[in-house]
Amino acid sequence: MFTQASLPAISALARFLSYRQACVSRNPGVRLLSPTLAAVFLFAVLALAAGLFAGNAGAQEDEAESGGSIVARRLAGGRTEFGWQTANSAERVLPRARFFPASAQVNRWLYSSPIKINGIELGRISARLLDDGELELAFVPANGERIPTEPPYFPANAGTGHWLYGAPITPPDRFTAVSAGLWHTCGLRDTGTIACWGTNSSGQTDAPDGRFTAVSAGDFHACGLRTTEVIKCWGDNQHGEASPPGGRFTAVSAGRGHSCGLRKTGEIACWGRNYAGQTDAPAGSFSAVSAGRTHSCGLHKTGEIACWGRNRNGQIDAPKGRFTALSTGGYHTCGLRTTGAIECWGAHGEDWGHSIDYGQRDAPAGHFTAVSAGGFHACGLRTTGAIACWGGNSSGQSLTLAGRFTAVSAGDFHTCGLRTTGAIVCWGDNSSGQSDKPISWRTGGFTALSAGDSSTCVLRAGKITCWGITGRRVIPGSFIAVSVGKSSSCGLSTSKEVVCWGNNEYGESNAPPGPFTAVSAGGYHACGLRKNGAIICWGDNEYGQNNAPPGPFTAVSAAYHHTCALRETGEIVCWGDNEYGQSNAPSGSFTAVSASDAHTCGLRETGAIICWGDNEYGQSNTPPGIFTAVSAAYHHTCGLRETGAIVCWGRDTFASVTEPSDGGERSVTIFDLTEAPAGSFTAIEADYHRTCGLRTTGEVVCWGYGFGREGIEPGI
Repeated sequence: MFTQASLPAISALARFLSYRQACVSRNPGVRLLSPTLAAVFLFAVLALAAGLFAGNAGAQEDEAESGGSIVARRLAGGRTEFGWQTANSAERVLPRARFFPASAQVNRWLYSSPIKINGIELGRISARLLDDGELELAFVPANGERIPTEPPYFPANAGTGHWLYGAPITPPDRFTAVSAGLWHTCGLRDTGTIACWGTNSSGQTDAPDGRFTAVSAGDFHACGLRTTEVIKCWGDNQHGEASPPGGRFTAVSAGRGHSCGLRKTGEIACWGRNYAGQTDAPAGSFSAVSAGRTHSCGLHKTGEIACWGRNRNGQIDAPKGRFTALSTGGYHTCGLRTTGAIECWGAHGEDWGHSIDYGQRDAPAGHFTAVSAGGFHACGLRTTGAIACWGGNSSGQSLTLAGRFTAVSAGDFHTCGLRTTGAIVCWGDNSSGQSDKPISWRTGGFTALSAGDSSTCVLRAGKITCWGITGRRVIPGSFIAVSVGKSSSCGLSTSKEVVCWGNNEYGESNAPPGPFTAVSAGGYHACGLRKNGAIICWGDNEYGQNNAPPGPFTAVSAAYHHTCALRETGEIVCWGDNEYGQSNAPSGSFTAVSASDAHTCGLRETGAIICWGDNEYGQSNTPPGIFTAVSAAYHHTCGLRETGAIVCWGRDTFASVTEPSDGGERSVTIFDLTEAPAGSFTAIEADYHRTCGLRTTGEVVCWGYGFGREGIEPGI
């Protein structure tokens, strides 16, 4: 069959054959190719043409997938024109709506019309006017969140008519599957690799390398099915749940303390905890398997469901009839009948003295294509692509999101859906970052960061961007440093003036005139280092934290109620509150100092870290080794090794909960503070309930409260 792209080649060959016949007619003695050889030649050339056009089509698709750069130019009259420069060619794509008005409202995002290459929509260009007249640019992929450009700002004084180019932007990853666990989530990329995010208390988000065809997130572990049909599990292995048997499998399911797999022969194999018989799979030939909290179920090839394990709440009492899919939850099970209707059972009575009936058995009417049972709720995917959830909704996990989806996964207290674009969206509980969609792009270009009690700020291209409980904002002006405190934040401008914002109850945002060479924001006060080495502080002075001794100094660190500074001689001097000995700096020579609420740490010239003051959680018990930086937080401390690796110690959780366990109770981590991600970093910043690191690539990574394993505020 020929496509429309083949017509030019066919037309050319037809002209060639006509020319051949004309030559024979006018010159009978001339010997040309026989009709048979001409036909062979025809098909050979057509095959070549088809290959060339197919190759060109593939190149066009690659071009659409490989990304590009935002280009912009200032026009006469003050308008700004935007375009998209493809990565693999010199083609510049100009969307229909591409002009940013000169009279645009400040801090309001405006969007271009869709950018399309060969019919494939990449996304839109987004821009907003800042207070200083510059434009902040970003790219919004068709299947993702806003991606800033690099550099992120179009200058206010740009000349007219000249195109300016941003750094290349790669579209975000696309996923083909998603699985929501207890406090973590895993997704399967279209490349076959796995990404996990959320709490990593047992290594459950440390997905292995390689290509997979399926992934399943359990409570504290996860499992994936490799393309070789071998199961690989990671995370908690206290009961052997992450130690799968050998053999070839077609499916895998991770539960709580146990896992199950479907062999190619149709048999089910389960491993891990078995106190209730949840791994005692019956004999038979199955087409699907699901591991729940303390029970498991399999779908016979006949369409009937068989369940085994704990049955205190009726979760293994499967109804009769034929089903096409099943899913086990905390205390209930759901199945998808051949009619497209969902039926759920279990969740009767109480567990540990509390009712477990939240209406998770009450599936809505309608036709569905998939079902997923969570901890205390369940969700189904309608034939229209819409998601419907029911049951427990304490964290918003049963809310309904608009849009079309191809898959849904219900976790314990959060839910995730896979959109038709390949993007993952999650909702519900996010105490461990499990509902933060994975950051599949890295903007880079950051040169400094600072984390405080309620916000985090980063510095890039002279601009400070902050996010937290007060929302996201860009600080007007051009800066070279930033420091975030408990109630306010301060930046050091390129003119060496200190600019502060936030709370000003104690005058902590009233910075004196400069010039300064450094600034540090503390609890309710801040301090600046002048060029002559003198320190001046402002704000709350209840404990004398503003009474800086004479200098000269080379560095200053303002804490909650005390302040420390590094003299030119390398000695550390502290003043202010000393209830826990946090101001009793040891003698010796140091190269850096970091003061926190009730303890302080210094970096010696040898690279060793020494801490003093409060040690209730081990935050002052420094590990051995050579370090290049240190950051002291409320109850934990982090150091940057000379290798670029981050190591943290002290309180490893900002909060924990106690939940029922078999025969007693267990304490479960909500999120980690000391679980630093792998990689090479150049800076570290620890605070009350989060930690952030600056990678050697210029990327910022944060973990702790409100973040996943490797999270950063979307849109930064």
